Amino acid sequence: MRILKIVLVLVGIVLIAFGLYTAFVPQTVLEIGPLEVNAKEGLKNQTLGMIGLGVMSLLAAVFAKNRR
Repeated sequence: MRILKIVLVLVGIVLIAFGLYTAFVPQTVLEIGPLEVNAKEGLKNQTLGMIGLGVMSLLAAVFAKNRR
């Protein structure tokens, strides 16, 4: 059960970090010579879903009971 908790915490942290990265870091959309166009995606459904799954994974790790 301890391994499951560790995996859930790691998955939760990765999902939250990736969701926040895609939401707030601008992506290069177009680059022509000296002209560069960047775009920010913002909070879309997929990004919110990743963050939500990460939070649920962390909560599952916290509330998982140990079996003896």
